[in-house]
Amino acid sequence: MGRDLYARRNSVTGHENMDSKWFLSKIQDDFRGGKINLEKTHKLLEKLDIRCNIMHVKRVFKDNDRLRQGKITIEEFRSIYRIIAHREEIIEIFNSYSENRRFLLEHDLVQFLKQEQYAFELNKTIALEIIQKYEPIDEVKRARQMSFEGFTRYMDSAECLLFKHECQKVYQDMTHPLSDYFISTSHNTYLISDQLVGPSDLWGYVSALVKGCRCLEIDCWDGSQNEPIVYHGYTLTSKLLFKTVIQAIHKYAFMALKFKILVKNKKVGTLQETRERKGTDKHGKFGVWEEEEPEPEEEEDSEFKDSESSYTLLEKENEEKEAESIKTLGVTLFKKKKTRKQKIALALSDLVIYTKSEKFRSFQYARLYQQFNENNSIGETRARKLSKLRVHEFIFHTRKFITRIYPKATRADSSNFNPQEFWNLGCQMVALNFQTPGLPMDLQNGKFLDNGGSGYILKPQFLRDIKSYFNPNEILKDSNPITLTVRLISGIQLPISHSSSSKTDTLVIIEVFGVPNDQVKQQTRVIRKNAFSPRWNETFTFIIHVPELALIRFVVENQGLIAGNEFLGQYTLPVLCMNKGYRRIPLFSRMGENLEPASLFVYVWYVR
Repeated sequence: MGRDLYARRNSVTGHENMDSKWFLSKIQDDFRGGKINLEKTHKLLEKLDIRCNIMHVKRVFKDNDRLRQGKITIEEFRSIYRIIAHREEIIEIFNSYSENRRFLLEHDLVQFLKQEQYAFELNKTIALEIIQKYEPIDEVKRARQMSFEGFTRYMDSAECLLFKHECQKVYQDMTHPLSDYFISTSHNTYLISDQLVGPSDLWGYVSALVKGCRCLEIDCWDGSQNEPIVYHGYTLTSKLLFKTVIQAIHKYAFMALKFKILVKNKKVGTLQETRERKGTDKHGKFGVWEEEEPEPEEEEDSEFKDSESSYTLLEKENEEKEAESIKTLGVTLFKKKKTRKQKIALALSDLVIYTKSEKFRSFQYARLYQQFNENNSIGETRARKLSKLRVHEFIFHTRKFITRIYPKATRADSSNFNPQEFWNLGCQMVALNFQTPGLPMDLQNGKFLDNGGSGYILKPQFLRDIKSYFNPNEILKDSNPITLTVRLISGIQLPISHSSSSKTDTLVIIEVFGVPNDQVKQQTRVIRKNAFSPRWNETFTFIIHVPELALIRFVVENQGLIAGNEFLGQYTLPVLCMNKGYRRIPLFSRMGENLEPASLFVYVWYVR
């Protein structure tokens, strides 16, 4: 970035948007001792409510320090302020609604909010509230007007973020059965590195809970002196005391939601037997859990003997009638092999009510025998095979039973699969390794921004309705797609490349994730040597057939011709949680840290 870039930015504000008296009253005390250095410049910008990245401030400071003394005059600070706070694209919007290019009258602001921000129910009272909140110049505020100073602060506020305000609170019906929700779920939560020799740490639970995770995994084993421990069994991972895990969960679990915990585990006996034991002393008492497993080869034959997934309600009714008659004759549908037995503490077993772990045998077996409170865990490899060969049966299963998908055992490095393919099937608990950053966790974090970040999202009607014939691989005849248009206008103080201190060649990739027909990727041109204020002004259009399942991801990269592009930041959110109009997109690091003020400036609209 050279002086020419900043000079261009400064020249656009020749019409004087800023009230000199107000500006001088805010900064003159800081210059009573003469010139100020970089540190004081940064603090003074923050005092004026201008958010800025110190690396960008350093470069602007250097370009405006004419004498190269490491200190600047009040006029040089004024130039720096304009460069950072007076963005060209915001000036253009302001001027198009300001009659005199100096102030927005109350009705001008109302017109802007209705025409550009789609705030159709807005009135003058709300417009006045915006003026009172963001206009820094008292004289302008008293006149019920907004200067450019107020307008730029409003456009940089949380009210103009891409993510809808309505989605930031719990707004969905939370009285459905648990099987009707997507549930934020972690895999081997105690691990913070790999799956074989890495450390177990309480931070795994704390960080997952802070991110809104609602289903944690606690692998309990007998420890020394009857002290239960938590670790990845039969591996070299380190161990945690069970009681310290529970204490951490107690402290952090209810920063959101209902102050209730459901224990998912194997269970001894029936719910009726559990009720009969209520109030009795269970200390030191154990029960025996038994499971009869079907022969693997018969299971595979029954599950995959053909690739046609044409399961219907009529077939279900016929199967149930057939099963009843077979039960009456005392005959079993499934060939059994040896019984597995395991001792389980009755006190633990009796905590399991709504989420009893049950081995998944087949969809047919589940339809005939599985109880309402029994749920299954299926490995990603088998689940992916089922999704291709028995998609209708898979979705029918997830409408009734909570289904957890977990990473395959070969992911010893704690890598993750793409969770979208299993959300498309209605799988409630798609378990990911929260400690591993990357695309899968970006999708996870983005999806569960919705519904107040509560960790529970009501599944779309077509994944709950037993009469629906939804297939993610087909376009429904009665689908109601949306046409989404995104005009990517500019970048705001984007992260500076770590690989090259001299330049950052920025580009943006926009990706849609959802059902296969909706998945698409588009990309901007590269803006050379400019991470401070790149201007693209490029428009992208997407036809999204199933917006209820779609996520959109914005990725900023630094072009690398030899080693490949360098990731700079990203933001992911549900398509239906997007605001229309001029919006700011905050960027997050690979590890999920907020990089503000780094952001993208866009204009979004969509029709359905």
